Amino acid sequence: MKLGQKIRELRLLCGLTQSELADRCELTKGYISQLENDLTSPSISTLSDILAALGTTLKDFFATAEKEKIVFKKSDYFEKEDEGQKIIWLIPNSQKNEMEPIILELKPGASTTLDMPHEGQEFGYVLDGKIQLFVDKNHYVVKKGESFYYDTDKIHYLKNNGDRLARVIWISSPPNF
Repeated sequence: MKLGQKIRELRLLCGLTQSELADRCELTKGYISQLENDLTSPSISTLSDILAALGTTLKDFFATAEKEKIVFKKSDYFEKEDEGQKIIWLIPNSQKNEMEPIILELKPGASTTLDMPHEGQEFGYVLDGKIQLFVDKNHYVVKKGESFYYDTDKIHYLKNNGDRLARVIWISSPPNF
């Protein structure tokens, strides 16, 4: 099997577009397309970054038999930070699973993007600070040690109106982040 074909299969298995994978790796969509079509070869460092975003390692990528990973360490996590928020994917390959757990960090005054209605459910547990949860026309304040759970068939988002960082374990089913 060619390298590009294997990358494409992993990307599709994770439910990612070329643009999404490129964004997670700080590459361009065109570069991902060239890789998948075997028009270019990545450096070991770039390939390692791509594989981390796809929830695997160089060793596992080139191994003949796949082994299911059960335990994940901090070094397995993938982070993305922008506009007052940081998303930490706790299970790197969770896009291919039935649920996707993340830790969301919201700076004071920051909010998640408006999430339009879609299939699924979401659960959250506030680790630090407090957040405002907006589901349709309803508004809830969720404090440290409290949780939330809702169907995602309505517009929804989170906002941190507090004066300190808010941290939330957030699980989406099916994967949506």
